This record gives sequence, structure tokens and C-alpha cells, in this order.
Amino acid sequence: MVTAVPPLPRSAAPRPRVPAVRHLGPNWYASVMGTAAVGTAGAALPPHVPGLRAVCTAVWALSLLLLTALLTARALHWTHHRDQARAHLLDPTAAPFYGCLSMALLAVGGGALSVGRDWIGMPAAVALDTVLFTAGTVVGLAAAVAVPYLMVVHHRPEPHRATPVWLLPLVAPMVSAALGPALVAHLPAGQARRTLLLACVAMFGLSLLATLVTLPVIFSRLLTAGPLPLALTPTLFLVLGPLGQSTTAVGAFADTAPGVVPAPYDTGFAVFALLYGVPVMGFALMWFAFAAAQVLRAGRRGMGFAMTWWSFTFPVGTCVTGAAALARHTHLAAYGVLAAGLYAVLVTAWAAAGVHTARGLVSGVLLAAPRPVPAEPAPATARTTSGAVR
Repeated sequence: MVTAVPPLPRSAAPRPRVPAVRHLGPNWYASVMGTAAVGTAGAALPPHVPGLRAVCTAVWALSLLLLTALLTARALHWTHHRDQARAHLLDPTAAPFYGCLSMALLAVGGGALSVGRDWIGMPAAVALDTVLFTAGTVVGLAAAVAVPYLMVVHHRPEPHRATPVWLLPLVAPMVSAALGPALVAHLPAGQARRTLLLACVAMFGLSLLATLVTLPVIFSRLLTAGPLPLALTPTLFLVLGPLGQSTTAVGAFADTAPGVVPAPYDTGFAVFALLYGVPVMGFALMWFAFAAAQVLRAGRRGMGFAMTWWSFTFPVGTCVTGAAALARHTHLAAYGVLAAGLYAVLVTAWAAAGVHTARGLVSGVLLAAPRPVPAEPAPATARTTSGAVR
């Protein structure tokens, strides 16, 4: 006789563990990027304000703690909520944010060399930056290929769905290009240094050309379909990322090239830093004004806090370092003033985004299940917009 095995009671069915991280998307790495940018951009300012470097080092240490916490939380997310993690990859509004993982690793690693060395020492800073730069570059190059592939094969978004978020995986190699030259001096002279520097130049070209292909699609969408939904309006500032970071990168190439590449190519990098950086920074300022006007318009229509507010931080930070690089190479005080003014905007935006994010975490609103972003602009709340970028 065969005895039927009774079914397991419903209470015995497996339950998802660590529910708090189920809706923790890759967009949260933007908070690490923005925090690290406050530290590194402050250290790059031409005017040496007493005490500023110590504050910047403390902010960098905070970004390191945030990165560690987020890496742990995201590991739990992938372990216990793999279905949601796969859903993020197949979601055209969430997948581009995987570029933020790369940029968070790179930003914290670069900060270790620029300011973190004051607290942890140069050997530890070099070791930490080497690990994070390597990991961030590998992740960034993978995202720069994988995310566009998913968009072509699986997502297939319609043209009117284009947003500046699409730039995120494409900007990651540019961050590697800008921060890699700082490691060149810590490599053996000769082939090793030249290889890293030229690899950074190659990543500069990869990211720049990909951005030049994508940016017209985004601008065309704005012209033909009108303003972005309120929750996504702050993402207009993401366009500043490749502009400011590429200006920072060419300045870093010019600083590093002497003694690494033979003449006359070393001086050629210095010429290129000016011929490229000056006009691109001009376009960045134009876009800054355009994006700020759009944000003011959205604010009048009821735009509330969203995790997209972190878009006000890291991209502006890249413009600070870009302006600082131009001040270094042109010896013009105007660029120093510009860098200081942009840094004030960066700190204000970081403080606002940080306070609202902390409140949302304490209340649990930002970790709640997201609601769809309305097709037409409408007043947004923290709960509805916190998931708009997942």
C-alpha cells in the first residue's frame, strides 16, 4: 500500500528573509557617489581654506562607511530577493543604475588617495584605491556593454521614454579615466605607467563617444515630448557628469603625462586639456542653467523629495573638479571662483538629499514597495518617487 504524503502546511512554506532590503535598488549607490564627491571636490578647490581638508577627509570616511553598508545590504538583496534583483536588470528604468555601483567604488577609491591618506596613511590609501579602482573599472566596463545590450535586446524602450538615466552606465568608464592617473605614479616606471595612462585615455574615448551618441536622443525626447515627470526632473543634472568628469580627466592626463609618455605627446596632453576643457565647461554651464530652470519649474508644480535628488550631487562635483583642473592649467582666477561657487551648490544639495534620505530611512518610506511614476506630471511624494529610479 502506498501512503500519500500530506502536503506541507502553508505556515511551513519558505518566507523571504530580510524584507527591508527587498526594494533596495542599485540607485542607492548614488548616495555614496555624492558623499565621496563632497570630500574629493573640496580637496581639489584652488583656494586652501583652513580646516576644509579635515572636513573633507571626514566626509570621505563617511562615504567609505556608506559603501560598506550598501555592499552588505545589496549582497543580502541578491541572496534573499533574487527575483527582485533580476527584475531590476530587466527594468529599463532600473538597469542603468548598475553603473552607480562602479562609480561608487571608484569615487571612494579615488578619495582614499586624495584625502583619505591623511588618516589611513599612503600605503593603505594606495592599496585601497588599487582594489576599488580595479573592481570599479571592471564593473563599469561590464555595465557599459551589458546595460545597452539589455536595452536593445530585452528592454526596447520607446523614444519618448529616454531619460538622462541612460547615461549612467556610459559615464562609469569616464570616472575610471579621471581617477586612474592618480595611481600612475605608484606603478613601476616605464611600460606599467604608460599602459595605465593610455588605458585611461582609451576609457575616456569609449565613454565620450558613447555619450555623444546617447545625449542627442535624450535632448530630442525633451524637445518633442516635453518635460520629464516631476520625480525624474532632477536627473537632468546627470548630463553634467560626463561633461565635468571628462574635463577633469583631460586635466589629469596633462598632469600625469610628463615623464610617462615621450615628447611631444606629453605637452600635447596639456594643449588638449585646454582645447577640450574650456568649451566643454562652457556647455556644462549652459546645461546647468537649463536643468536648474527645469527643476524650479517642477518645484512650483509640487515636486517632492525623491532619491533622484542625489543627481544634484555627484555630477556637480565633477564640474567642481573640472573647473579646478582648468584653474590649474589656465591660471585664471575665474575658474577658481567657478569651482568654489559650484562647490557651495554641491554641499547644499548633498545636505538636503542626505537629510531627506535619513528621514525616509527612519520612517521606512524609502524602503517601501515603489509605485509607478505617473505618465503626466503630478505632485510627487517620497514614497512614490523613491522607487522611480529602481
